[in-house]
This record gives sequence, C-alpha cells and structure tokens, in this order.
Amino acid sequence: MSTKTLIYGYGNPGRQDDGLGNAFVDKFEEWIKIQGLQGFDFDSNYQLNIEDAEAINDKDLVIFVDASTEDIKDFVLTPVSESSRVAFTTHAATPGFIVKLCADIFGKKPAAYLLHIKGYKWDFAEGISENALINLNLALDDMKKKIMDTESLIHSFNTISYSENK
Repeated sequence: MSTKTLIYGYGNPGRQDDGLGNAFVDKFEEWIKIQGLQGFDFDSNYQLNIEDAEAINDKDLVIFVDASTEDIKDFVLTPVSESSRVAFTTHAATPGFIVKLCADIFGKKPAAYLLHIKGYKWDFAEGISENALINLNLALDDMKKKIMDTESLIHSFNTISYSENK
C-alpha cells in the first residue's frame, strides 16, 4: 500500500521569515522529485483555510509547515491535536482546526504534524534571514530522513500521547 502524504507550507513570503513554510515546500518538493518518490502532494498558501479540510481527507499523513516565533532552538516537529478552536493569529485557522473539520465533515483523520521552523525577522520585505535559512536547511535535512519511512511517522503519531494545552 502506498502512503498518501501532503506537505503543506503556509506563511507570507512578503514578511521575511514568515515565508519559511512556503520555502520548505518548494525545496522539499524539488528533492522528492529528484529522489523519484511517489505518493506526495504539496501545497503552499498564505494561511490555512477551511477548504483545506477537503484537501487532507484522502491523505494518510499531513505535515503542516510554518514559521515560528516560539522559544525553540531551530525547528521542532509536533503532533497536531484535533481542536475545535480557531486561533486568532496571523493565520486564520490552525492545523488542529483543519484536522477536526476534516474528521467532522469526512469522518477521516490523517496523522498530522506541524513542523515549526524558528524565524527571526518579520518586516515587510522578501527574503528569509540568514539564521532562519540555517534553520530551514536543518529542518529539510531532518525531514528527508523521516519521510523515507512514512509508515513510522504515521505509527509514531498514533502512539504519541500529548496534551492539547502544551
């Protein structure tokens, strides 16, 4: 059985490091094509929208990718908890809201992760900062290893216990 995977980056490339998710998708898609790997779809947008629930309903694994202002070293991959809350942030809907909506509408819930990539600069300008590019490359290297075994990612997701209030 071939695993269906969606890599979905979001952010605003016109706000410097906020474009990390979009840049990740571009670079990762190029690498997947070079490797000749099958079963991958890619999407990139300014923000998540309720229509994205339909885009994930036929997937086994979804990896959302976004720039982060969190106190993390360089990047972190966390499971997405099903959440009915819409976060009022620079993005209209959270990955958890999209997963919950997918479950509510289609009765399906793919294994879903959020790849947070540490960003530093958020001005109205194009181009990712030097430090954020380092983090982007570290995240790419890590995900290239992880994605070679999507079944393990899915299984790990199903065995992780976590709190929605982290």
